[in-house]
Amino acid sequence: MTASPIPARAVEGAGVTYIDEVRHGRHRWWHNVLGMLVILFAWLIVGSAVSLLITHAVTGGVDTTELTTFMGLVVTMAAFPIFLLGIYLALRFIHHRSIRSLITPRARIDWTRVGQGAAVWFALWVLGQLVRFFLDPSSFSVVDDVLALVAFAPLAIVMTAIQTTTEELFFRGYVIQLAGLLWARPAFLAITSAALFTLPHLANPEASAGGLLTVFFGYFLSTGVVWAVVSLVDGTLELAIGAHFANNTATILLVGTTGTIIGTPALFTSSTFEPVTGAIIATVIAVLFAVIVLTILRRRPDGRSAAARLRHPFHRE
Repeated sequence: MTASPIPARAVEGAGVTYIDEVRHGRHRWWHNVLGMLVILFAWLIVGSAVSLLITHAVTGGVDTTELTTFMGLVVTMAAFPIFLLGIYLALRFIHHRSIRSLITPRARIDWTRVGQGAAVWFALWVLGQLVRFFLDPSSFSVVDDVLALVAFAPLAIVMTAIQTTTEELFFRGYVIQLAGLLWARPAFLAITSAALFTLPHLANPEASAGGLLTVFFGYFLSTGVVWAVVSLVDGTLELAIGAHFANNTATILLVGTTGTIIGTPALFTSSTFEPVTGAIIATVIAVLFAVIVLTILRRRPDGRSAAARLRHPFHRE
């Protein structure tokens, strides 16, 4: 996994992608193994312990079924600040680079680009929910306590921002960068990150209810492969960070589905989970998102086409 050193960083935006940033820090094989172990320990061991402690403090036990829906979300999200801390510690003290290096090769994160990703995905997501409503309007209901939802919204937004950004930094940032040291083929990078992104979601109730349709189209393809491809072509994680945040925030606060991992009472709730419809909608949303952000909203500061960037993610001018 060791690679030869590369020249000093090229002029900002001149054919460099966020994948190149892995080579600007320490990246010998043992750095990468140790960094991964630190991150996984923080997420799976320490983060899980924190979730259990919160559950015990609230219920006096470890049975999450006794939690309120809002507190259940808090417990679900509790591991992610620890997960994020693990990523920071690994980058800062093992790889000697910054969190920003997982997102962009530029000196600053382009928050406008993050906002574009969020806006496009949210608009397409809303259209998808409208399709669901027209197909089965009787399954939708409005939340009973709107004021409680409004009061909870700021906390939910902050928790979701931490959760989705952390997942992007790890699965489509850290994992893709390390995988690129092994083999820089875009297909390999996208499939590897998508497969690993899918694994922790297999425990979600909707994965069991929807089976292969939900796992493949909902997690692996639409939010796994497509978001990875978008990031590889765009050269940054900015669009994917925005899209992931929009997707999860909308699911928590606007339209939820009974029996899914998100148990908070959204503004609207559908009482039925239809795997086939969900798979089709998820796939169409993902494809349209990729087309819009990589064509209409494409960014080519180095003059290279989107296709050329995908073929040569490590290309340097």
